[in-house]
Amino acid sequence: MIMPTKTVDLNKIEEEIFRKACLAGCDAMRQVLENYDEQLRQSRDFKQYRHKGLRKTVFKTRMGDVEYKRSQYVSHEDGKKKYVYLLDMAIGEQVVGHFSQSMAETIAESNCCMSYRHSAQTISETTGLSVSHTTAWKVTQLLGERAEERERSDAKLARNGEGRGKTEAALLFEEQDGIWLNLQGNDRKKRGSAIEMKVAIAYSGAVKTGAKRYNLEGKVACANFEGVDEFVRRKEGVIASYYNIDEIQQRIINGDGAGWIKRSITDETVHYQLDTFHRNRAIFRAAPDENSRKTMFKLLYSKEIDELLLYIDALANSMEDETKEADLRGLHTYFFNNRDGLILYKRRGLDLPEPPEGLVYRGCGAMESNIFSIIGRRMKRRRTNWSIRGGNNMARLLTLKTTNRLSEAVTGFLPEQFDQIVQTPLSAASLPASTGKGYNGFSKAEIPANLPWMKEIFRIKPLV
Repeated sequence: MIMPTKTVDLNKIEEEIFRKACLAGCDAMRQVLENYDEQLRQSRDFKQYRHKGLRKTVFKTRMGDVEYKRSQYVSHEDGKKKYVYLLDMAIGEQVVGHFSQSMAETIAESNCCMSYRHSAQTISETTGLSVSHTTAWKVTQLLGERAEERERSDAKLARNGEGRGKTEAALLFEEQDGIWLNLQGNDRKKRGSAIEMKVAIAYSGAVKTGAKRYNLEGKVACANFEGVDEFVRRKEGVIASYYNIDEIQQRIINGDGAGWIKRSITDETVHYQLDTFHRNRAIFRAAPDENSRKTMFKLLYSKEIDELLLYIDALANSMEDETKEADLRGLHTYFFNNRDGLILYKRRGLDLPEPPEGLVYRGCGAMESNIFSIIGRRMKRRRTNWSIRGGNNMARLLTLKTTNRLSEAVTGFLPEQFDQIVQTPLSAASLPASTGKGYNGFSKAEIPANLPWMKEIFRIKPLV
């Protein structure tokens, strides 16, 4: 039996092929961009835009840095000289800094799951682009600020009753809670060591996905450090961006009894419910013994709320232990302030609309899980500290990611309105041969001589 004298390092081979494929891809992308720029140069309004030569710039993609040249023009607006790049205008503000849509979204997805430093390391190891932790942080700030602009716009539309949401739901469930996060820097000096981040979710019901498993349908989320009034406006804007608010007949709001949560109760169509977890936990913590605990639950489930409050007050008066008496006084105050929400909405005899086919109306109580999955898992672990601005930006991306709407913060690379900027359509004969009929932007990319099969990969046509 003949044994090989040399081993093959597949990892090095894979890395080398990947590196060369990325280089070839970057060159193909360069040609595509420069050819677009040439189309714009030849079809521009020659009187308005005077060509001033080519300038270099860099565009960051999954394959790596794409360095290309694009034409600079000088135009006169209101008697003032202005330098413009028609290719940049075609690409528009949809680019995040110098990053492509897919690259920016990849960085944002990674930042939502791990620290900026770890995210940058992972991106650098798995793509052709080298990213620092500072760059990863900056992408989050850019996308977070973009999401904030949309939140402000949606909040304004919601106040005017002009939300852009299309989804219809007769009954809407809302759950709200807060999570305390550590602050850093000047914000720590001004606001204290920690501050509560307010979190809200809304959904139209639940879909059964297993024997005992349900998924929330149409879930949207909002989270930030803002004051109560601003938070409520932002929350209403997020809801109106997805749901047609004109079709919402009633709302069920579930919360732990915090005053800021009740600010969402605006009229008789909004029904408040004290979260069952917090309600039951309060009884378990305050009841001095098993018998008193059972009595409290019996009065609660029989909907005898006045009797329940009288019982807790009488029990507190009979306590000799000051600590137990204080606990019962606290329970009495808690239940008295939330007496309208002690009975579950399903047991109040409300005239609720029928759920759509496939949906079920279950008891509320998803907020504790969502507090962790949306905010806590990323922003509270590993002894993390946040500034107000940085925390708000990260929270916006986390809420969008959790509700599968992160792409809303990252717009496309080459927009559909590109053709609107080309004022005069070009014929194939008027363009360089490389941009004529059949050119796909990749077949002319430079491929390493020792890897000719890579060119065939770029020529593969999509199946659809």
